[in-house]
Amino acid sequence: MKTLVDQLAQYAGYHRDPRNILTHYVGVPMIMLAVVILLSRVQLADRAVAGIPCSLALLAALAATAYYCLLDWRYGLAMALVQLAMLALAAPIAAQAAPAWLGWGLGLFAVGWVIQFIGHYYEGRKPAFFDDVLGLVIGPLFVLAELGFALGLRKPVQEQIEQRSGPVRRRQLA
Repeated sequence: MKTLVDQLAQYAGYHRDPRNILTHYVGVPMIMLAVVILLSRVQLADRAVAGIPCSLALLAALAATAYYCLLDWRYGLAMALVQLAMLALAAPIAAQAAPAWLGWGLGLFAVGWVIQFIGHYYEGRKPAFFDDVLGLVIGPLFVLAELGFALGLRKPVQEQIEQRSGPVRRRQLA
């Protein structure tokens, strides 16, 4: 299994322009929330876990959290909190009538991807998941890590990623 630095450095290689990273701060959470909203509609049992309905979204969040914890327990815990908040936000939306549920889910998904592709225009490179589908799982972790780096956290991890992927730099547009 690849390490945390392996995964983040590979993903970072597609995200070195600060404008692209900035669009990911907005677009990735929108896409992630959209997926949670859409998957929250699929109930697997009539029970709830800590107030969160047992849904396909909960199973996906548990699987993603387990993977994040395998990579790094601190990031795993932080991602678990993010996912818990999204599950709590998504549950009442998923319980609405189908048009409202789909409107929120598909609307956030579409707008989030538009924002992502704008960022990748500045990057001059396609999204990472085109080459590795695991990029869809690493994207939210990357956003969390980059936000932490911007706040001065986990500098050794940031330095290792930059050694492999290069520094963040603004690309000149043609």
